Amino acid sequence: MRPVPPDDLATLDATGQAELVRRGECTPRELVDAAIERIERLNPKLNAVIHPLFGKARRSADGAPAGAPFRGVPFCVKDAVCHTAGDPYHVGMRFLKQRNWVEDDDSFLARRFRDAGFVFVGKTNTPELATSITTEPLAYGPTRNPWDVTRSTGGSSGGSAAAVASGMVPAAHANDMGGSIRAPASECGLVGLKPSRARTSIGPNFGEYWGPLTHEFVVVRSVRDVAGILDAVAGAAPGDPYTAPLPLRPFADEVGADPGRLRVGIRTAIPAMGREAHAECVAAVECAGRLLEAAGHTVERSSPAALDQDDVFGPFATIMSAAIARDLERWSERTGDPIGADDVEPGNWAMAEMGRTITGSAYLGAVEGLQRYSRAVAGWWAGTDAAPGFDLLVMPTISRPPPELGLMAPLADPGESLTLMSELAHMTVPWNATGQPAMSLPLHWTGDGLPVGVQLVAAYGREDLLLRVASQLEQASPWAGRRPPVFA
Repeated sequence: MRPVPPDDLATLDATGQAELVRRGECTPRELVDAAIERIERLNPKLNAVIHPLFGKARRSADGAPAGAPFRGVPFCVKDAVCHTAGDPYHVGMRFLKQRNWVEDDDSFLARRFRDAGFVFVGKTNTPELATSITTEPLAYGPTRNPWDVTRSTGGSSGGSAAAVASGMVPAAHANDMGGSIRAPASECGLVGLKPSRARTSIGPNFGEYWGPLTHEFVVVRSVRDVAGILDAVAGAAPGDPYTAPLPLRPFADEVGADPGRLRVGIRTAIPAMGREAHAECVAAVECAGRLLEAAGHTVERSSPAALDQDDVFGPFATIMSAAIARDLERWSERTGDPIGADDVEPGNWAMAEMGRTITGSAYLGAVEGLQRYSRAVAGWWAGTDAAPGFDLLVMPTISRPPPELGLMAPLADPGESLTLMSELAHMTVPWNATGQPAMSLPLHWTGDGLPVGVQLVAAYGREDLLLRVASQLEQASPWAGRRPPVFA
């Protein structure tokens, strides 16, 4: 059988590459060798992959588990939270890079990726401690956007997003504490689902990470990949403190399924900021609204009233700063070396200093604040005796197209940098607080060719509904044929 040209492989999603292996048209080793060649060729332009794992990847490909749904498909792992056995793990920190820190074991999620057949070909760049909405750590330098190398990829999963958007790999691990799956998906023209809280495990080291805010999954290029990978890795692991409700059927069955006639609210204003998002983001949401109306849904301008309050951002900052303080304390304990101000980027050190002043009572008060906010927001979906609730909220993923590199870098003007990061994160943070599933879809491009994501939000546990609607939009406005200037 005639082999598939390596660059043609780059245009296939993870499901498509796995199908080639199942049909005997390609071997796992051929998929992995082709991905390695693409990484070697493209990474100097983008700085997405910071830890190549090529030798291990070739050995893993040769032993890829038969029958696994993604057998032999090349995959990158973000260098944060999801650690992999015997590989560097630096979380964007110069402190760990200087010590050549390596983790001894797989996280539960990493093991599930392996069991699904994925082959780890590299680890991707992330901001220090995964705290930024851009990927420009001092330890490894900025990751560049394949659509415009002067632009940010978003953060904190910007390295993974650049690797997938450029065709290095069809899928990559990502995680989301305040928008870190969805913002890079928006800025790099990808599909990014932040699953329901506890849909995937963050064990064994943690039951929660950054309190209830952390969600683990992937960035990909197709809705069917989201569904298939979710089927492969979702579910509780031993010792998890809680888990999301089980789906009624495989998530893959939701792709192409009829969602019925839905009540959809759209919103284009930035939560708690009292002004509209960038005109391109507004246009993206309005276009999505028209597509949904054409599909038979009822669309109206409506959103949870709680989004217009600032009730979430104070508690979020309290929990985040306490978590950063604990991160530095934990790394001091693990390495045996006390971490000082010179070991950490200025913004993270300032957050840790703030975190050290937070009492246990204040921390619990912040958690209670998030819970009150979540109940207020969820009421919009639940409805009342007098009025039915909504099924879906559609809004911009972030408040503007991809910003230029440098504006939010660690040594940028602190005032301007924090203002821009806050503006961008206001669209995504609410759903980390509530734990609801939220998905960014690449439905719009600016006149300059920059991608702009549209965010769909469903009630807690309703990834099934998101997948049905996302599949409708993918068919109505296909994005699979779009290629950035830097592509395999």
